[in-house]
Amino acid sequence: MIRYESQRVAYPYMALSLILFCLQVVMGLWLAINYGFTLSQGLVDTFSFATARPIHTNLLVAWLLLGFMGGAYFILPLECERELYSTKIAWIQFGLFVGAAVVAVIGFLFGWTQGKPLLEIPVPLDFVIVVAALLFVANVAITIIKAKVRSALQWMLLGGVTFLAVLYLFGIPFYRDLNADYYYWWWVIHLWVEGAWEVVTASIVAFIIMEVTGVERKVVEKWLYAETGLFLFTGIIGTGHHYYWLGAPDYWLWWGGIFSALEPLPIALMVIDTWMHVRERKNPIINPLIWTYIVGLAIYHFVGAGVWGFIHTLPQINYYTHGSQVTVSHGHMAFFGAYVLLNLTIYYFAFPRFRNIRKYNDRLGKWGFWTMSISMFFLSLVFGVAGILQTYLERLLDIGYSTAHLNMMFWFRIALGIGIVFLGGVVITVWHLFTLKPVEEGAAE
Repeated sequence: MIRYESQRVAYPYMALSLILFCLQVVMGLWLAINYGFTLSQGLVDTFSFATARPIHTNLLVAWLLLGFMGGAYFILPLECERELYSTKIAWIQFGLFVGAAVVAVIGFLFGWTQGKPLLEIPVPLDFVIVVAALLFVANVAITIIKAKVRSALQWMLLGGVTFLAVLYLFGIPFYRDLNADYYYWWWVIHLWVEGAWEVVTASIVAFIIMEVTGVERKVVEKWLYAETGLFLFTGIIGTGHHYYWLGAPDYWLWWGGIFSALEPLPIALMVIDTWMHVRERKNPIINPLIWTYIVGLAIYHFVGAGVWGFIHTLPQINYYTHGSQVTVSHGHMAFFGAYVLLNLTIYYFAFPRFRNIRKYNDRLGKWGFWTMSISMFFLSLVFGVAGILQTYLERLLDIGYSTAHLNMMFWFRIALGIGIVFLGGVVITVWHLFTLKPVEEGAAE
């Protein structure tokens, strides 16, 4: 149930992010069509791949960030045992963020873009995002400072969101040297997903685990310290595996390779941590679906970001696979496991409380979870097959991209079919969240 009225400000963040999630997947299907079929020039001119791709990737960033912000605003009052410092700031921040996102998407349709992959938003809109981020960090910080209780989880969460906001600044300027430009570009892209976002993930998951299972705080925080330290330790230096291609000193082949190999360690700890909590829990889990999401997050995170990332970023392998569809395979599985499932875990924790529902019918939610999880596994597998084929044809046989792509189109058609199934799982999940229905405890579901 809602314990603090200011928690309700999180709802618009979460609700809008679910809508953007659906749009992002739809845009991804259009990209698969572009990859899998030869389209007429008129259709390409009307809505090109170059327009659809930044919309797809930026919608991903937008809805995940909205989820993080909404999640932080929902759990902070509970963790700090007080209302948010200012719901007015939260609403202003929401308006700025959404306004910038809408203008950016419209701008993409007319070619208004920086041209940096994943950071295509034009500089004027970057400054709007910066203002929104500063408001968010200030609201979180003041809420924590004014809290009557202090905890490691609060400071970890504040550190994560601050780190997230600061890193974004490095992607705004243009650098005359392309190598320097991409050097700082990776500070945003890699250190977001392997640093700041991971800290936010660990903090939020730790809180939800405590709430759902009743595990003692000291048990959760012990693992939180270890996971966060390792995320930062391996993630920051592991950024070096992106420097292979920037003309950086040779030692990054070693540093980047070694620490990239260590990056699965904190994720493996998260998996172990999750299973330990299963054994340590003191409370019965009222809604098992949320625990399914937590376990799924840990396992998928380990496989997609950890194991697959480890294999793909080793220098001896990345030399051939860099920038291929193997990267796409790793990216889809890693983002889904680490952050998509995180946001959905937050929503299944928060949405019943918005509606004062203690126990809900989760049958439809289970269908959504398993449809998304299984289809994403096969989608990543298909992208991986296409990437290995691409690597062999282009990097080993030295066949041109267009000719190689003709041999890959079959796999993208399969990806399109799997993507449609995935969209079905997304729609089921979103519908279920918006239409949660209570059931009496002990009643059949």
